Amino acid sequence: MNTTTTTLALIPLLPLVAAVLTCGMQNGRHAAGVAIAAMLGSCGLALAAFSEAWGMGANKHDTFDIPWLVVGDTAIPFGFVLDPLTGAMAAMVTFVGLLIFIYSAGYMKDDRRMARFFCYLSLFAAGMLGLVLANSLLLLFMCWEIVGVASYLLISFWNHKPEAAAAGKKAFIVTRIGDLGFLIGILLAFKTSGTLTLYDGGQGLLETLPTGVVWGMGASALISLLLFFGAVGKSGQLPLHVWLPDAMEGPTPVSALIHAATMVAAGVFLVARTFPLFEAGGMLPLVAWVGAITALVAAFIALGQYDLKRILAYSTVSQLGLMMVGIGVAGVSVGMFHLLTHAFFKALLFLGAGSIIHGCHEEQDIRKMGGLAKPMPLTTFAYLCGTLALVAFPFTSGFFSKDEILAGAWDKNPPVFWIAAAASLLTAVYMTRQCMYVFSGTHRGEHAPHESPKIMTVPLLILSVFALGLGALARGSLLAKLPGAAAEHETIVIAVSIAVALGGIALGFLIYRGRALGQAADPLALRPFERKFWLDELYAATAGRLWTLLTVIAEQLNALLLFIRDLAVEVASRIGSAFAVCGDRMLIDSFAFDGLCDRLRSAGRTATRPQNGFLPGYLRLIALGAVLLGVLVTLTQ
Repeated sequence: MNTTTTTLALIPLLPLVAAVLTCGMQNGRHAAGVAIAAMLGSCGLALAAFSEAWGMGANKHDTFDIPWLVVGDTAIPFGFVLDPLTGAMAAMVTFVGLLIFIYSAGYMKDDRRMARFFCYLSLFAAGMLGLVLANSLLLLFMCWEIVGVASYLLISFWNHKPEAAAAGKKAFIVTRIGDLGFLIGILLAFKTSGTLTLYDGGQGLLETLPTGVVWGMGASALISLLLFFGAVGKSGQLPLHVWLPDAMEGPTPVSALIHAATMVAAGVFLVARTFPLFEAGGMLPLVAWVGAITALVAAFIALGQYDLKRILAYSTVSQLGLMMVGIGVAGVSVGMFHLLTHAFFKALLFLGAGSIIHGCHEEQDIRKMGGLAKPMPLTTFAYLCGTLALVAFPFTSGFFSKDEILAGAWDKNPPVFWIAAAASLLTAVYMTRQCMYVFSGTHRGEHAPHESPKIMTVPLLILSVFALGLGALARGSLLAKLPGAAAEHETIVIAVSIAVALGGIALGFLIYRGRALGQAADPLALRPFERKFWLDELYAATAGRLWTLLTVIAEQLNALLLFIRDLAVEVASRIGSAFAVCGDRMLIDSFAFDGLCDRLRSAGRTATRPQNGFLPGYLRLIALGAVLLGVLVTLTQ
């Protein structure tokens, strides 16, 4: 085993060991120290692997596989792949995750279950890193499910609140719907290609690509479609996005970890990882259209929300849609570019939201905030940096990555371009609205706000630097190293990109300037936006009622089966009793073997009665026998 193999194995292994060590700890500070140290080690190893991967040429990779399971002549190996895609993802996940771990040590310091929280965080990080590095669809799926379980544990961490418990179950169940398609896709890939290894010296799944026709579709098309189901569930695309906003019920560091750099990015990463299948199967237009519609719908819904974290959650759904658009119209490089920049500025926004909530004494309603710029200057500065990046303000990281998406959409699919531009305009509007509610005017809450401790603000300031500058620094090398071709930036693309960012900010400012925020009616919070286009109610009226009906049918069927079982038992019991009474007791006992024995025994007793040992009795029997003998002789003559 060479050094690189050991390095790649240790990246997910260190958080896994930390999860094992902290699962029995009671001291939260000690658990935080172990988890942070493990994440720091993984971050160092991931940065070293990233440096090595970035030295590779485009479309180059190294694989490190070990035998895992052999069935007949078929071997299923487990292993890792190192290329620019996995190198960049592993570095981002570990670095942003490390900052979130450090932030969590301050945010959760008063929680009595702090040690368990860091155990779950470490398990989550181990699953996510294993997913990123996997060179096998099977290993990727196993780590995918570890991430799903850990996210359930983290979202419902405060399970004493019914909302948190319900949100955890909702996230777990909804994502399992997509995972079912993912699993079927894995089975179909193995059936058609005979391997689940992604890269295997020219014989891997992504190197040979499945051929043939399955269920009336090309094998690559059907497999990529099924894999996309899993991506839709995990990355919160329509119509399986409904779990993601409810996941805000978990602690804020969980929201940052799930909605920024890791879990929701896993679906986009899956499409990027298996991009050759989507390209060969012709599924990229579907990816682009689903992403565009998701981006626009989520942006509209964000306009009508008042919960600070929920607005960011719908913003995440919208940005994930734009990432899908980027992959669908311009390839891996453009979609992953926005994924990486988004990870930093959205982690900054969520951690900033946690700092605001902490400073406002756990208040999350933006209508009860206001005037936070003075008492919380560091948090305000960091949050505004993240906002500028999110709305794609010129020369921030979000501007460069979103501009590439719009350029690719204009080149390949103009209708998608205009939908993505509209979503970007709405992003600037609702983020301006949120900032004016939170930072301008006077404070409307019951308690005076205060700045968060340094353990929470320092990670914010570090992330602010990346939110502003990462796009300009990484644009050239990232687009060159990852598969895909960036489109030419025509004048209309640049003009629209700048116009939607600045125009959205200006529009939001004009609408809310001078308005009695928190008291007057919100002009943009229309009923459909507030009710999230009634999508939850639609699910309740369709899938929910169908599930209720199926539950009732299942209960009635179960009751019928129980009745049939009890009836069969009763009939068998009665038949057994009949055989026991009529057959055994009356027939066998009375007339057959037992009865014959009783009669022979009685006859024997009767025959032995004359044998009583008295001579007079014997003489009488002899005389009687002589008389009978004489009568018999007489009768026979």
